[in-house]
Amino acid sequence: MSTEPTATIPTEAVTTGKRKTSMARVRLKLGTGRITVNGRTLEDYFPRETLRMVVNQAFETAGAVGRYDIVARCEGGGINGQAGALRHGISRALTVVDPGQRTALKKAGFLTRDARKKERKKYGQRGARARFQFSKR
Repeated sequence: MSTEPTATIPTEAVTTGKRKTSMARVRLKLGTGRITVNGRTLEDYFPRETLRMVVNQAFETAGAVGRYDIVARCEGGGINGQAGALRHGISRALTVVDPGQRTALKKAGFLTRDARKKERKKYGQRGARARFQFSKR
């Protein structure tokens, strides 16, 4: 009898995706392709087709459309940031369940967290970069 641990590939994964100030906790498990976000369907939560396309990009890249069910909890930021955070979380979960998909998802840029955030307003200025108008007289 061998004492080496057997490497089993999990059928379920829980990951976190982030973008801007949005965060998405994603639970991925084998299923029929149903996606639930904050207790609502994907079509109900993301009304624009482009946002739904962003969410599904990870599945299309990994070739796993309709193979997994997603239950996600999104919070913070706006609807665009939440869609990006959800894609990031789904991509991470797919690499846990199927490590062979990591290279394709990494090449597409879905495993890299988009760290761009709104720049803060500076004191003595009108905004982050804009200055008050200079008056010579």
